[in-house]
Amino acid sequence: MVDAREYHERTKHSPASIRNDSFSLDFENQPRPYKVYEDLPRVTPTESPRPPRAAALSAIATATSEPESAAEEETAEIDARTLHALCHYATGVTKEIERQGRRMRFRAASCTGKLYHVDLYAVTGDLDGLDAGVYHFDPDTEAFDVLREGDYRGVLAEATDSRDVATAPVTFVATSEWWRNAWKYRERTYRHAFWDSGTILANLLAVAHGGGHRAAVVTGFADDPVADLLGVDPETEAPLELVPVGSGDPVPDPRTVDPIDPTERPLSETVVDYPLVPDAWRQSRLTDASEGEAWRDRVAETAESGVVTHGMGDGETVSLDPVDAETASGRPVGATVERRGSLREYSHDAISARLFATVMDRTLRGVPIDCVTGGTGRLLDYYCLVHAVEGIPSGAYQYHPEENALERLGETSRQTAGHLALDQSVVGDAAVNVYLMADVDGLVERVGNRGYRLAQLLGGVGLGRLYLATYAHRRLGGRGFTFYDDLVTEHLSPRAENQTPTTLFAFGKPT
Repeated sequence: MVDAREYHERTKHSPASIRNDSFSLDFENQPRPYKVYEDLPRVTPTESPRPPRAAALSAIATATSEPESAAEEETAEIDARTLHALCHYATGVTKEIERQGRRMRFRAASCTGKLYHVDLYAVTGDLDGLDAGVYHFDPDTEAFDVLREGDYRGVLAEATDSRDVATAPVTFVATSEWWRNAWKYRERTYRHAFWDSGTILANLLAVAHGGGHRAAVVTGFADDPVADLLGVDPETEAPLELVPVGSGDPVPDPRTVDPIDPTERPLSETVVDYPLVPDAWRQSRLTDASEGEAWRDRVAETAESGVVTHGMGDGETVSLDPVDAETASGRPVGATVERRGSLREYSHDAISARLFATVMDRTLRGVPIDCVTGGTGRLLDYYCLVHAVEGIPSGAYQYHPEENALERLGETSRQTAGHLALDQSVVGDAAVNVYLMADVDGLVERVGNRGYRLAQLLGGVGLGRLYLATYAHRRLGGRGFTFYDDLVTEHLSPRAENQTPTTLFAFGKPT
């Protein structure tokens, strides 16, 4: 049984661990990036998804479950077409290209290694155009596999004791099918499960809020009833988070959940087990809703106390001036998701200070989540390595969202930035590198192993929002990267000496 802190130490990257790693990929055994049920009925949408037209920058800046910026015509009740749009712009295929005679399909949200191991399930009441049921969204065909018929929303309400879940017409469940990522990343898959579900949930929240629907992430829930409802075995696929969308539709009492074991087509010829991954997940389980409520309270107290984050110090400060809502980019959520890419080459040209300030401001205001709501504290700190922003000297900074200011911590360089990011020099070519950092020891000590899940998830949602804020601007591009954990901490110390990076995003102007 592995403690989350031990898991984190055992899965860190260092120059020595990378240099001495003899592992090689078996492309003949690469798993399929989506699941295929052999014997389930399906519901295939008859219309294309309706893209939300609200501005992406407004949709991602929402720190509470209430939407703030939807167009009037986009606030209708959730129907089958809305459900399709939510799934498509969260995890569907948004672009296809031909390269050297091979078709490549790219999903709405970024994923480590383009392995797409996170699935979305929808537990719904009766919707216009869709009967109540438990559905799996198939991103390959955009159809919905029918796992159960009938209204099972009460099962999730009982597992969460969440008011949002208790009145939502649909609650999504995100899962990770471990092998689809572990084929390449092995034990680090547990980290990636929350990074990659985080980018998907960033899109899902943006699309929901942009459409005028209430939406939030629920992390405090009893895990086993959710796994049983979906018919998944956590040894191979486990539930990660819930996202209730919409309101005003009280759920019925929980009904009996009979066992199901739907047949799946094998992902690849051989599945290699990495026991550390499901073991780490098991150690973070909650048994019932009351335990979930107590855990949420402890997390909220920790966030409000500020004991795992750093406020403003005595370093030199740079005030930032983001654009206001009236002059900000109006690129809609749907168009932004479709435009999103992973920038491979950066120009060394500087970006404007206002562009930089706007990306940071809209991204890092807070996440609508059951245990840490906007204005009640936070669990991560944000650091920037600035290389090319007009009017801001190159250097290492902490970003303080409450003050909308940078605090200078010391020097940096493009060469150093590339070295920290697994010696990927392209990271140093970017205008800015943003690290989201967590006090893993402090979090696990105060709220248990599930706090590690939460820290990595918040890093993933931040990463997903950074993608959206960047690609909402015509002149910007960006990409997520990985890193040498302890070298990042050392470079940002003494301020960050108790913290470790969760995610890294580099953005700037394309070549």
